[in-house]
Amino acid sequence: MDAAARFELIEDLCSFEARGPGTDAERRAANRLAERLRGMGRRVEVEPIYVHPEYSLAIGLHIAVAIAGSLLALLFGPAGFALVLFAAFSLYLDQSTRLYLLRRLLFRRASQNVVSPGPSPGAPARVVLCAHHDAAKGGFVFNPRSVRLAHRLSERWRVLLGPIRLIFWTGVVPLLLISALRMAGLGGIGLSIAQLVVIAVLLVALVLLIDIALSAIVPGACDNASAVAAVLSVAEELDADPPANLDVWVILPGAEECNAEGMACYMRAHRKEIDRERTFFVNLDSVSYGDVHYQLSEGAIVNQTMDRRLVELCEAIAAERAAHPIRHPFHTDALPAVVRGFRAISIVGAEDGVGPPYYHTPADTPAMVDDEALTRSVEFTLELVRAIDREVGDGSGAEPARTTHRV
Repeated sequence: MDAAARFELIEDLCSFEARGPGTDAERRAANRLAERLRGMGRRVEVEPIYVHPEYSLAIGLHIAVAIAGSLLALLFGPAGFALVLFAAFSLYLDQSTRLYLLRRLLFRRASQNVVSPGPSPGAPARVVLCAHHDAAKGGFVFNPRSVRLAHRLSERWRVLLGPIRLIFWTGVVPLLLISALRMAGLGGIGLSIAQLVVIAVLLVALVLLIDIALSAIVPGACDNASAVAAVLSVAEELDADPPANLDVWVILPGAEECNAEGMACYMRAHRKEIDRERTFFVNLDSVSYGDVHYQLSEGAIVNQTMDRRLVELCEAIAAERAAHPIRHPFHTDALPAVVRGFRAISIVGAEDGVGPPYYHTPADTPAMVDDEALTRSVEFTLELVRAIDREVGDGSGAEPARTTHRV
């Protein structure tokens, strides 16, 4: 697939306006991608799933429950503490894609994962190329000023000041501590002032989350039609010149923009069928901007490290190409695989470690696609797959994944 064909695919996906998680436009886009994969001579299955599309309302619900619990602690300490503890526990599990608790109270919608098994099921190992096909909602927090601020911060501060991380560690956790003190019978004006300040901060966050829920769905050319085009381009190259030791799968999940629920659904449904040692997930996200970056870790509350050996392979390739490591305070579709102990990594586009200024805005149109950046991502991913193939061929690629936590 050449540059013109990739751009045509991006325009085609963006023609499905408002293809947010659980929408009819997302369904039609998934069916179009299935047709394209079949046109490449591949087998394709469109797997139906059910997701909770309003991620901002899910986070807002956790904030509301935490605030309610802290107020209840004024009257009955144990009950208030238990409610805040439940909100904190649920939010952590929710943002790590491990388990959804409070989110289940929200409405569900049908979504779909486009799954194309590889042509070589007898190969010693499997590589899974992933890129989500849905688009996100905008909102005030995604204005260009946020990007300019991110450029002024070091990577460490960008990770520490991730928005969901701030909500959890400077909002929900302090309310949990305050509720614990009230349960122990402590009080006083100082504690009341601290509680009031934390609640005020969380209420501001709640307003911003509601603003996201009320905002329109953006075109999503960079995030993530560009990565879909890159994955299909890489798959086409590998089908034409198959790796000797790899079965190349393609998974185009839906509902990534509601906390990677599409990929989480796939991992829950198929984890027993996947060989943890010999399956490699390579996810692409927003790759038509800036330089190629390979993620060392990602996560909204606690960062999860990518597979160590895949990172080492990326480092070796980066020595000859303009590619850089990055730590990310958000999630991609690599996260549901990593937290379940599978080998995964994400390739993203960024400039000085920061994503495009039109991220989650109406300006994310095909006109903003940088074909040179997209081509660099395709070439980097191809080299990574070839490197995995060589590793498997010489027997050094079967080492189990080692996933650890990093704040």
